[in-house]
Amino acid sequence: MNTGAPPLQARGVDTARLSAWLERTLPQAHGPLGGLERLAGGRSNLTYRLRWGDLQLVLRRPPLGHVLPTAHDMGREYRVLAALAPTAVPVPRPFGRCEDPSVLGAPFYVMELAVGGAYRSDADLAPLDGAAALSTAHAVVDTLAELHAVDPDAVGLAGFGRPEGFMERQVRRWRRQWDASRTREVPGADALNDRLAANCPRPPGSSLVHGDYKLDNLLFAPGAAGRVAAVLDWEMSTLGDPLSDLGMLCMYWDGFAGIARSPVPSPGALPGWPDRAALVDRYARRSTLPLDGLDWYVAFAFYKIAAILEGIHCRTVQGLTVGEESADLARAVPLLVGRGHAVLDALR
Repeated sequence: MNTGAPPLQARGVDTARLSAWLERTLPQAHGPLGGLERLAGGRSNLTYRLRWGDLQLVLRRPPLGHVLPTAHDMGREYRVLAALAPTAVPVPRPFGRCEDPSVLGAPFYVMELAVGGAYRSDADLAPLDGAAALSTAHAVVDTLAELHAVDPDAVGLAGFGRPEGFMERQVRRWRRQWDASRTREVPGADALNDRLAANCPRPPGSSLVHGDYKLDNLLFAPGAAGRVAAVLDWEMSTLGDPLSDLGMLCMYWDGFAGIARSPVPSPGALPGWPDRAALVDRYARRSTLPLDGLDWYVAFAFYKIAAILEGIHCRTVQGLTVGEESADLARAVPLLVGRGHAVLDALR
């Protein structure tokens, strides 16, 4: 066991204190701690793979600094994973959480290491032929519809959120998050928030929502492009408007196309992949929700992701990010704000 300073890839994890916590929480696995490394993805929260005895685990903790109010809630992630574990929505099995900041300096939790592959770039998608692309897209949409069909009360998530006025609060929340991360002026950002606030739609219903639903937050079963093995990154999950998830998926599907060093894949802009309209049609056939006004939710998704990336940029300026890729994200923010305006312009 390494009782000295943790290696660079384990920045944010005190290995001795983590080992002591694991010994208390998972004594049946009998340690020792090994294989600790930071995983790609999860640019907001920090994600590590580790081994504890015979268990292959994943640890999730907040970023090292500039933690915004209401963001990076480890208890929230853990609660929703525990609730969804017995449902048809595929999630990793949660093993334990720690609210004591003396262990790692922040709350964290551990879950099983889900086995599957992720598509984190357009290059990752290149080997898929037309049939695999279609089955993958269908699996993404069908899993989202399955999530929205879960009865929150039946899985112990009553009171997990406040669906009434959800989108109005979201517009206000992400304006506050943007203001809390402001290190520069981004033209059009405040105006986009103002336009969204002035035209907030009436929700078609309420459900459990993921909050950041996208292709690279899914793992796919090995050798089965059409089967989702696990949905990851539940930090923004709550009870709210299901169209916020669908709008987010639509934004991610092609919204980063043409952006240099994009942090996410853009399958909807690739040959052989279904476009955004086909994605919406697939969802409509698996849900009874009316989809009128979906474009507003797409525009909101552009604003929200721009605010998230601006928060990462703020931490980069402060020298608190882990990984060199964070510095590149700031360049995408003005482009995303402009694309949000373009979606609203098309509604006129």
